[in-house]
Amino acid sequence: MLLIKNGKLITMAGIYEQTGDILIENGKISQIGTVGAVPADCKVIDAAGRLVTPGLIDAHCHIGLLGINSPAEVDGNENTDPALPGLRGIDALKWNDVTFDVAVRHGVTTVVTGPGSSNIIGGTFTAIKTAGKDPDSRVISQEICMKMALGENPKVNYGKRDKAPKTRMMNAAIMREQLFKAKEYHKNYKEHGNDPDFPFDFHMHSLMRVFDGMRVKIHAHQADDIQTAIRIANEFGLRYSIDHCTDGYLIVDELVKNHVQCLLGPTVGGKGKFETRHKTFEAGRILEEAGVTFGLITDAPVVPIEGQLLQAALYIKNGLSREMALKCLTINNAIITDIDSRVGSLEPGKDADVVIWNVDPLATMSQAGIVIVDGEIIYSRKAGESNVDYQKL
Repeated sequence: MLLIKNGKLITMAGIYEQTGDILIENGKISQIGTVGAVPADCKVIDAAGRLVTPGLIDAHCHIGLLGINSPAEVDGNENTDPALPGLRGIDALKWNDVTFDVAVRHGVTTVVTGPGSSNIIGGTFTAIKTAGKDPDSRVISQEICMKMALGENPKVNYGKRDKAPKTRMMNAAIMREQLFKAKEYHKNYKEHGNDPDFPFDFHMHSLMRVFDGMRVKIHAHQADDIQTAIRIANEFGLRYSIDHCTDGYLIVDELVKNHVQCLLGPTVGGKGKFETRHKTFEAGRILEEAGVTFGLITDAPVVPIEGQLLQAALYIKNGLSREMALKCLTINNAIITDIDSRVGSLEPGKDADVVIWNVDPLATMSQAGIVIVDGEIIYSRKAGESNVDYQKL
């Protein structure tokens, strides 16, 4: 049992910078507000008026799959076929990747990580905690979303080898073709899946789950690619998000009309390719004013995961509200990846993933003091660096 006292709580569930307590039992939040008597063996952290938030979430990254030390460790893109929905990001995950430790030290307790964007259909993302006693305990969902991609990455990757796709037309055609096949396979499987001679297809069996409600993450930067993604998603009745959505602010009425959920970023850094030429930190303000549901992502290691808070601060500098920025790092990212029943807010029954901040997370010198994952103190700044006190009562 763990009690956090006197914190300035930002719960993402109706409490914003109000002093209160959090009681944690068996890895879950059991009480929020004013907690009375607790057992004598309860560990207590006196947050002393510091900000206390849910653990941060990066809803689109590739950490654990795109190695940082050696090409031999780069496993995020299977460049042998543009449509491979049977791939699973979790099968390439390096659980001891040093980036997970970096994430923890910067308050990121959950990541949704998976294949890159070289393929039109690249396989499934996994949702995992950045720390835990063992790999199994860290998994929220082995396969949470199906990754798809439009734009220059797949067409350049295969086109330079004189293979399809070489154009955006073929990008869309391959995506449609695979979805048509999966829809037909899904229908046949529902009717004849138990027949001994049913023609099982591993990749179609994976992709057909999008017709049972599995969310699709569609990589798209340019406005035309975003519009194509919306068009195809509507044709097939998909649950989806537009990931990166760089030009989304330019067609914000289309996003609103189609109730599109977006994961925006990475925005820190240069405009490294043509399709990101309209990248701007004003996009957050425009999406917020329009009422679009969106989150902020790093695409790590494209932008280091410790850059998540820096991005949010720069969005605020360009007009995004502070409260929305925090939502975009927590509950919105959870909602858009279907993990909000477990993480993203501080509420009774949810996982006890909590950060006590020594310095405001949206300040330039942001500093996580204590990071808690599943009710366990995973990280605490060294003596002399933090004056948050915790002791046994």
